[in-house]
Amino acid sequence: MENQNRQQNQQQGGQQNNGQQGAAQNVANAIKGGADVVFDAAQNTIQATENIAMTAVDETANAISKTANAATTPGTGEGRNQQQNKQRKNQGQNNQNQ
Repeated sequence: MENQNRQQNQQQGGQQNNGQQGAAQNVANAIKGGADVVFDAAQNTIQATENIAMTAVDETANAISKTANAATTPGTGEGRNQQQNKQRKNQGQNNQNQ
């Protein structure tokens, strides 16, 4: 009889352990699922930030290119003013040499 009681206690204890392990696994799975969502959101945020930064770099490069072109292209904006200043300077030097 004592052996039967011991076996029943062991079986009940085993069932409790299985139930606890199952609950622990459920909690672990829930944590993993939540972490996965958080990591996906973080990755999406990083990707969006990278896209914004690259767009800013491209726009800056375009602005620099436009400025450089305006400064070196005769007849437009700053380039025309620089060309006129050079002509005036050359005329002034020519007048001094005469």
